[in-house]
Amino acid sequence: MPGIVVFGRRWGIASDDLVFPGFFELFVRVLWWIGTMILFTYHSGRFDCNGRGFLHSYLVGLLVILALIILSLCAIVQVSAKGTITNPGPRRSIPALVYLRALLYIPELVWACLGAAWVSGDSKGCDPATVGAVIAAVVASWILLLFTGLGVVFVFDPLGNPRRAAAAMEPLGVRDLQSNEGTQFLSTARSLAVKVWESRLRLLCCCLPQDESHRAAFSSIAQLVGGFFSDTDLVASDIAAGLALLHQEQDKMELSRDPDAVVDHSPSSPIGEDLEAELEKAAHCMRFAAAAYGWPLYVYSNPLSGPCKLSGDCCRSRAAEYDIVGGEHLGCHFSSILHSTGLQYRDFIHVSFHNQIYEIPFYVALDHKREAVLVAVRGTLSLRDVLTDLSAECENLPIEGVSGACYAHKGMCQAASYIYKKLVNDGILNQAFAIAPEYKLVITGHSLGAGTASLLYNKHHVLSICVRMNLHCVIPNMEDLKRKLLKIVSNCNRPKYRILLQGCWYELFGGDPDDFPTEMDNRREEELSQPLLGEESLMIRHSSSYQSLTSDDSPARSAAHLPLFLPGRILHITEDGPSRRSCFSQVRYRADWSNEMAFRSILISPRMLADHMPDAVLQALKSLTSERPFSLCPSDW
Repeated sequence: MPGIVVFGRRWGIASDDLVFPGFFELFVRVLWWIGTMILFTYHSGRFDCNGRGFLHSYLVGLLVILALIILSLCAIVQVSAKGTITNPGPRRSIPALVYLRALLYIPELVWACLGAAWVSGDSKGCDPATVGAVIAAVVASWILLLFTGLGVVFVFDPLGNPRRAAAAMEPLGVRDLQSNEGTQFLSTARSLAVKVWESRLRLLCCCLPQDESHRAAFSSIAQLVGGFFSDTDLVASDIAAGLALLHQEQDKMELSRDPDAVVDHSPSSPIGEDLEAELEKAAHCMRFAAAAYGWPLYVYSNPLSGPCKLSGDCCRSRAAEYDIVGGEHLGCHFSSILHSTGLQYRDFIHVSFHNQIYEIPFYVALDHKREAVLVAVRGTLSLRDVLTDLSAECENLPIEGVSGACYAHKGMCQAASYIYKKLVNDGILNQAFAIAPEYKLVITGHSLGAGTASLLYNKHHVLSICVRMNLHCVIPNMEDLKRKLLKIVSNCNRPKYRILLQGCWYELFGGDPDDFPTEMDNRREEELSQPLLGEESLMIRHSSSYQSLTSDDSPARSAAHLPLFLPGRILHITEDGPSRRSCFSQVRYRADWSNEMAFRSILISPRMLADHMPDAVLQALKSLTSERPFSLCPSDW
């Protein structure tokens, strides 16, 4: 649901987000009150020391203040737990309770100051345990006040200005968003969102140069992110609850799926193609793609032996290497590539660690085992790479001999153009093929590097590898995920705290997916279409993403963004057997041909990021090619 509106503005939490923080503070306050009562009862209200009258009054006042705070927290937790995400009616008294709780900070602050003054002045001669208890009470008060202040900063919403908050409180039907005034309101809201996100990016990337290329990237990413979130009125916890529900729904669908419904061959793969040979080649190339990450991945994958092997090379000056190595002054990255690939220095034609937005590191080497000139492109490792990833809008991709428009991920297009110019215009490939003219060209990469490498290839020469529920974040997939989250959150009739608790239990300990409705009835669909940016609505009618919440094949949905697909032939690697295992259990993988249409949606899993990591992909490929089970826990290569 939308953020709570208090103190004249909208905040980044909803009225049902106060259950867990309220319960935690309630637990601390109850222990604090019990300890203070024990101290007061032990001395029977009489203290034999200087300032005993003040101490008596201080403890009595502290007990009263804590009791009032405990009562207010009980009311907040109880009311915040009522209703559902899209039914805030039972929680309408939360703003008043928040105001009451905020007022109680005033006497608590005063009492903390009085306690500090007594400890520093009139505490001489008192029982050390009593003085220590007062000091603990003062310190606890200041700590809680500090965390409260940090929490306020954390949930502050720059877009929650008073004007928008007032508009959000208007009753249904007052504003018609299909009118010119409504359109102007939405346009202003989106513009403000873009400015806020651009400021956030500049603050986050303050260590990067603020030149024209970086400013253009910030602006492009801000427009993309700001536009993506501007047509919803959800807070972060709503999204977390939706992901928990969606994961369980997807698991239920997977359990009910016909196990024989497998795509045997990729549409572009010959029927008689040797799958084992493809896996051997993929495992071989993935080793070079993983090596492109340099020393961070090498040390992570070899935590015991890696630092020892690289320690001597990192600080040693190798003047002879500077003719092929660019972009770093230490030998750590290059030395890790030598150790990971098993190649010799003489096998490398060019190694570039230069890294800027749209300019990613790569190296060119001679792979004598496969008789190939191999180009390995690094994936996402730095903040600049993240910005390249986030430049996710579609960009026209001119291809010679192909009629019609072709589109690809903008960041990958720009990176591919940069590497192409380096390889061709700078004569790097000519130099390589002059040494080994009979060798073929192979380009490999992982993540950002894989997308970039695929754009330098013909479709029929591309092999994409997807491990388990690997994450593929393109705009149409993210829009599809957002639509599904809205649908499932709006239709769930449970309070948010129960969704989050059950979701955490399911992720940690497994069990059967929870049972909940998955289809909206007409009444809920009609309510969700009401034109209000407030507590009664989660989305805006003008958003093309939500013109049809019930149809997965809505024309509006497909027209919102150009669809992007995984390139070339696709091998999907999954686990044989149950998906939930202990850390030390053995995993057996299987590989099947798939097609690009199978990856139109994002599948939610706690391992979706771990499955995307280069070491996970390499381990899965090694397991398949060596025909032995592999452990889920990290291990040396």
